[in-house]
Amino acid sequence: MGRLFGTDGVRGLANVDLTAELALDLSVAAAHVLGEAGAFEGHRPRAVVGRDPRASGEFLEAAVVAGLASAGVDVVRLGVLPTPAVAYLTGSTGADLGVMLSASHNPMPDNGIKFLARGGIKLDDAIEDAIEARMGEEWQRPTGAAVGRVFDDGQGFETYVSHLVRSAPNRFDGLKVVIDCANGAASQTAPEALRRLGAEVITYAAAPDGLNINLDCGSTHLEGLQREVVGHRADLGIALDGDADRCLAVDANGELVDGDQILAVLALAMRDSGRLSNDTVVATVMSNLGFVQAMVRERIAVEQTKVGDRYVLEAMKAGGHKLGGEQSGHVILSDHATTGDGTLTAVMLLARVAQTGKTLSDLAGAMTRLPQVLVNVKNVDKSRAGTDPAVQAAVAEATARLGDTGRVLLRPSGTEPLVRVMVEAESSDVAHEIAHSLADVVATSLKL
Repeated sequence: MGRLFGTDGVRGLANVDLTAELALDLSVAAAHVLGEAGAFEGHRPRAVVGRDPRASGEFLEAAVVAGLASAGVDVVRLGVLPTPAVAYLTGSTGADLGVMLSASHNPMPDNGIKFLARGGIKLDDAIEDAIEARMGEEWQRPTGAAVGRVFDDGQGFETYVSHLVRSAPNRFDGLKVVIDCANGAASQTAPEALRRLGAEVITYAAAPDGLNINLDCGSTHLEGLQREVVGHRADLGIALDGDADRCLAVDANGELVDGDQILAVLALAMRDSGRLSNDTVVATVMSNLGFVQAMVRERIAVEQTKVGDRYVLEAMKAGGHKLGGEQSGHVILSDHATTGDGTLTAVMLLARVAQTGKTLSDLAGAMTRLPQVLVNVKNVDKSRAGTDPAVQAAVAEATARLGDTGRVLLRPSGTEPLVRVMVEAESSDVAHEIAHSLADVVATSLKL
């Protein structure tokens, strides 16, 4: 059996992989590990628990709350709120632990549990491993007044929305925006924040019923938002995912503005206002080469990490950087948040449009997105991807052919016997040709 925790908590098919029993055991183990690490020292421990609106979150929330309270932790139920709201409230309320129940952009039948340490930051790998190791152990249960108490919070919505509004550098009066809430956790918070900042807001997929989260909507299905933006003659559209930790956009013409382009727009905005520390932005190795080229032209350094917002955040902390993100739309603005926040990203994007008077299309034009082709090569020995002579020779030949006009990246999967071949080039035809040629070499040379 592999590691229970993935890069973003524990996920799986709700009530099959992720059961009430597992949720309860995880919560008890988390309370024990954090308590023994000194996180609760000198005071009665308190946790905040939030969830997205998917149906399974209801019983999983009950299990998590029961586990924590049985271990002597007081629990504040936040109800349905975005992941970044739970992270913010963990920090702003001084809670010892935050728990979010969500599978983000995954289909409705899935769910997940994410634990956040004091301050609203993700747990270290070592803490997650310790929690996993302690599950199911015998333990001395508290009794009487020592058991945890459970409370409902009525202020989380207002506290988080007010935080978003305060974060904006300017108002959005005169802008018309369509926001696709993915029938998810931000269906109320995101439109409210944008309205308070002066935008005319048209909502789309903002009626969660527990079953329709991410269903043909949100950041993984942009077609509906594109139609709405053009049909309403809006200035732009915003697409969130189920737990609203990522943001993509659509310009007035219905064209996609991806995470790299959003990152470029925000990097220039922060540079111009003197808020881009070290004139550096953090991105992953999957960021489009066009983004890197644009930042070079603007004399902004790009520090690249492995794929995953946790690695982006680690690099930001290590270097004291204020902005980082991924092509998928996870953007971290560390002056205001400890994790990716899709609504906060939208706020900063609209602020730049309003402040400059330029269209989103014009602003996104700061970078030219090079054609990018990704081919997954299955059933291969991924451990030899970086050492096999034939594969390395093919990569070197492709790299030399592309020169400064493109790049090649081979990335072994973290969970499957699979190698991802990514090629960027000035033309789509060239990118396809080289990617599939390399994929053939990988399939032949690394065959199991």
